[in-house]
Amino acid sequence: MAAKEFIVAIELGSSKMTGIAGQKNLDGSINVLAVVKENSSSFIRKGVVYNIDKTAQCLTSIIKKLETQLKTEITQVYVGVGGQSIRSVKNIVSKDLPSETIVTQDMVIELMDANRNMTYQDQEILDAAVQEYKVGSQLQLDPVGIQTNHLEGNFLNILERKAFYKNLNMCFEAAGICVAEMYLAPLALADSVLTEAEKRSGCALVDIGADTTTVSVYSKNILRHLAVIPLGGNNITKDIATLQMEESDAERMKLKYASAYTDNSDIDNDLKYSIDTDRQIESRKFIEIVEGRLEEIIENVWFQIPSDYYDKLLGGLIITGGGSNMKNIEKAFSNHTHVDKIRIAKFVTQTIISNNEDIRSHNGMMNTLLGLLVKGDINCAGSAIDPNDLFSPKKESTTVAVDSRMPRQPGEIPPGVIRTENEKKAAEEEKRRQQEEEDRLKREEELRQKEEEDRIRKENSTWNKLKKGILKFGKSMIEEE
Repeated sequence: MAAKEFIVAIELGSSKMTGIAGQKNLDGSINVLAVVKENSSSFIRKGVVYNIDKTAQCLTSIIKKLETQLKTEITQVYVGVGGQSIRSVKNIVSKDLPSETIVTQDMVIELMDANRNMTYQDQEILDAAVQEYKVGSQLQLDPVGIQTNHLEGNFLNILERKAFYKNLNMCFEAAGICVAEMYLAPLALADSVLTEAEKRSGCALVDIGADTTTVSVYSKNILRHLAVIPLGGNNITKDIATLQMEESDAERMKLKYASAYTDNSDIDNDLKYSIDTDRQIESRKFIEIVEGRLEEIIENVWFQIPSDYYDKLLGGLIITGGGSNMKNIEKAFSNHTHVDKIRIAKFVTQTIISNNEDIRSHNGMMNTLLGLLVKGDINCAGSAIDPNDLFSPKKESTTVAVDSRMPRQPGEIPPGVIRTENEKKAAEEEKRRQQEEEDRLKREEELRQKEEEDRIRKENSTWNKLKKGILKFGKSMIEEE
């Protein structure tokens, strides 16, 4: 039986592209209805789309396979945005006010608008996370209603290269897939694996993927820093492959033998690992290669955490992603960062019901995708598909329909949500219309003022005064008679 309501989310990873459909229950749990995976290593690198045509074909394939399993058309999808080009930049916008001014919501929105209008060379602002507002000399999360003569907004702008963001949108347009909402994948992941206590007390979330490692720093429930390191599990595999073997063999050996930390006294110099039936490599050499690359990844992670938060990570380090499955990963991070509190986030905090083996394995590799699924709140189900009706042509898909959501202002956009191209175009059109209306009203006011000035000038002219004098004199003469 075809499902009438479900959410569809797609994650564009460096090693695989995954689509998932799930149905939300009243108790907050989610039933996973379908999962589809496709290899993406040939057209997505470091989480960034490089081949638009192949990506569009892969998206189309995933949608068709999901529709076949669901027996229902898919009208729109949720998409996670991540990858190497994403980074965060702090920005401060200030405004001087007349003495004893009470801050209003319009003033706050004005600061948000000014921040959103910031331009960065070749970069697109995907999201702006509000840090705090400085009211006078005090920091406030909500400044509305406070009296001050100076208001300052502290923002964390999440940027991505314009070319990469454009490519991503072109892929979905080429595939004829409507995007319900684009969401920053690291924020969706954080909301699904971090606890409120960890976010509040301060923590760093480390997502070790195939080609990239993402670092998200939280404190007082606010995202303080976001960075993507172009290193991941595949780099370890490639280093192992330098021991004269195929990458497929290197990946197999990594999964079977690799450990993030091995005490020197535990290394057997006579032990050898088998590559195949004919070849072997020394265990010490294998261990040194794995630990060497992993040490580089950990050092880069620690370098990305702002130094003023080193002593504020009371919630510790939370490690997730495929790389978190490596043996002794906690010990390796503890040795290099000197952070004692380390947790491996094997699964999301929400209740997920599924028979899919990849989800049931709880290995951290599906956490981002499940986080995107949790964020969905718009029905993605269309018309039912009858698999037995072979002669009736499949009706035109509604996936190319324009997003009907009204364009949202900066203050209305939830954290982590990226405005779709349709929303951007609608917002630009609305801004143009408002500007034209303001220009029209301004012209009318200028014309009215000019007419008023001409009238006053005319009344005060010498001839006008003389005419008024003659009329007044004539009127007085008639009254006397």
